Amino acid sequence: MLDIGRLERNLPEYRAQYQSASPFPHIVIDDFLPSDVAKDCAGEFPERGDHWISYVHVNERKFANKQPATWGDTLQKLLDELQSPEFVAFISAMTGIENLKIDDTLEGAGLHQSLTGGFLNVHADFTVHPKRRHWRRRINLLLYFNPDWSPEYGGDLELWSTDMRQMVRKVSPVLNRAVLFNTDADSFHGHPEPMTCPEGMARQSLALYYFTEEDAPVVRSTEYRARPGEGLRAVPIFLDKTVLRNYDRLKRRMKISDDGAGRILRRIDRIRHKNSPQG
Repeated sequence: MLDIGRLERNLPEYRAQYQSASPFPHIVIDDFLPSDVAKDCAGEFPERGDHWISYVHVNERKFANKQPATWGDTLQKLLDELQSPEFVAFISAMTGIENLKIDDTLEGAGLHQSLTGGFLNVHADFTVHPKRRHWRRRINLLLYFNPDWSPEYGGDLELWSTDMRQMVRKVSPVLNRAVLFNTDADSFHGHPEPMTCPEGMARQSLALYYFTEEDAPVVRSTEYRARPGEGLRAVPIFLDKTVLRNYDRLKRRMKISDDGAGRILRRIDRIRHKNSPQG
């Protein structure tokens, strides 16, 4: 399924690209899987239902499924291979980060979907695993499964400079394209413009995170940022970030699940819409 031999043969080239990339270490790999495997994965995305978590608030509108038992066979096998010792060793050699760990709980990861109007504001990711205090988040892997994605739909992944002054790179979420990047405190990324794909269509991806174990990593929740020129829109972005930061502390202290987080976020969003001038 995953041609680890091909990845290893290209390792010197990938390592050079990754470690020299701007605005922060990253790489984009097209044709990541055999084409038939990628198509099978795209067709196996489960229907949204109770096993999907809603991340719906001011700073994002997306859904996630971290229950592999509800995935198709090809997606389950792919997950196993992307969490295998061989693939983790490849990532470590490419990035230069040793002793990477997988997260079998898929906290914040798994299958992701964004529908028409969906977006994810520019942010740097949370720095420490919510339930494993000594696990520092180091690498993101995003693998896209969108067979007929048109540029006019939007949804491009944006990579921003570490000072948030300019967008440096856009990556279209087309079928079988993988993106790997460092998740440092200033690795700002997102797809902030609401998508215009047709009703019934979704931006689909698999997201996996890799960690290292450290004595006392600095804990910080997801850091959302307004883009230059967004004006008053920066206010709700900041307020929502503050609410989520406080919730993240509560979640870590009380060990609330992602499912519980999704229910709370949906409730907050309903209240916000009810109290808005347009509600």
